[in-house]
Amino acid sequence: MLPQQMVTKYWLSLSKMIKIKIKVKDRRIIIPIPYAFLHLSTRVLTSKTILVHINRAIEKNGQNHFQFPYISWNDLKPLLKELSEQRGLLLLETNLKDGTEVSIRL
Repeated sequence: MLPQQMVTKYWLSLSKMIKIKIKVKDRRIIIPIPYAFLHLSTRVLTSKTILVHINRAIEKNGQNHFQFPYISWNDLKPLLKELSEQRGLLLLETNLKDGTEVSIRL
């Protein structure tokens, strides 16, 4: 693979983002979230160390005996790969009574 092709491939993977659009009265806010950040956050949340800390915090603060389940990164990997291929998919669209609109699109 040529260096230019590698740069183009890397740039295309960075250009894929989840777009969160928030419209409040006269303002419109667009928050782009790169898929790389999504992958990083799922890696952190599926680590055993973080899950142990989450379960300890739940156990210390709550009276219910809920345990946050262990989800393997290998189980989430195909889901994230498929989501990254579905560009333009609308995940959430909501309108509140006060006129606020929120939409999340791949």
